[in-house]
Amino acid sequence: MHVHTLIIGAGPGGLACARILAEKGSACLVVERKKVIGPKVCAGGITWSGLISRVPQELAEKSFPTQHICTPWQKVRIDEQTPIIATVNREKLGQQMARQAMAAGAIIRIGTIVRTIQKRTVIVQDRISGEKEEISFDYLVGADGSSSLVRRHLGLKSKRLGIGINYQIPGNVKEMEWHLNNSLFGNGYAWIFPHSDTVSIGAYADKETMGPTQLQTSLLSWAGRQGFQLDNQQARAEYINYDFQGWNFGHTFLIGDAAGLASGLTGEGIYPAIVSGEQAALTIINPEHCNTIMAALIERHDQHKRMVRLSGKNGFLNSLLAELMTLGLRSGMIKFNKLEMAV
Repeated sequence: MHVHTLIIGAGPGGLACARILAEKGSACLVVERKKVIGPKVCAGGITWSGLISRVPQELAEKSFPTQHICTPWQKVRIDEQTPIIATVNREKLGQQMARQAMAAGAIIRIGTIVRTIQKRTVIVQDRISGEKEEISFDYLVGADGSSSLVRRHLGLKSKRLGIGINYQIPGNVKEMEWHLNNSLFGNGYAWIFPHSDTVSIGAYADKETMGPTQLQTSLLSWAGRQGFQLDNQQARAEYINYDFQGWNFGHTFLIGDAAGLASGLTGEGIYPAIVSGEQAALTIINPEHCNTIMAALIERHDQHKRMVRLSGKNGFLNSLLAELMTLGLRSGMIKFNKLEMAV
């Protein structure tokens, strides 16, 4: 089988890429190893500057024009006229994007594992039948997450990783909260993100400053003090790749987490995945496509990476920076959207 563009991974980035390619008349095939499109370890937050305006209103479970930020020394409330962040169900978002891509003409195959990648061919295997197939392609897009096979095929290692741990539990919580505490979460943070009938309780940290076991221990202790008993709940964890080393490699592209475009500062990944997926598709269609949007995204990513490096130097400096940033948000000297990946 031969296709013009083979996309590995049916996350938001891969599906955004597929939709644009199909709309422009390029034959594309998306292969996804999971049996269901959409589910992922994720707090489900999308920012106003980034994605709220792009996501159908019915997919936004709750919207928040108010954010609460807590540090050991401050409790800050930030109010805006429009929502700063909304929460979405990742499975519903993925299903919606898959329908759009297929309506445009893209082909999506779930339950399909990529076994090997060669220069212009891959070997895939059906998870149910075990049947193997060779697929050749003109272009290859790696949208296969932080442990990307396409990235490894290109010889790129991932050294800069974040860790996200999430508990999705039943509950009706009204306020969205961010908790910065160096002694518990290093240069990361914990969150309380309300959804329609559940709440996401989780924590994120740079792997260089805190390992997953320590992060989970801190998360459970902190959550208990917030009134959430998580000991008998199921945790889901995932590495977040922010080790960006390029995205356009001629006939091969990396997007989203596979490219290392998630924010090392906040772990935000949906927005950079979709934007890089769109820009990869436009570049495949027209190699002369002006990539000013990607350049701006990469610059914002570099800013976040520099902040991670600075805050990770020592605990005192990180605590000081967290207090100064929170003070700046409270006074209005720093706008919340400056902490987002949206450009």
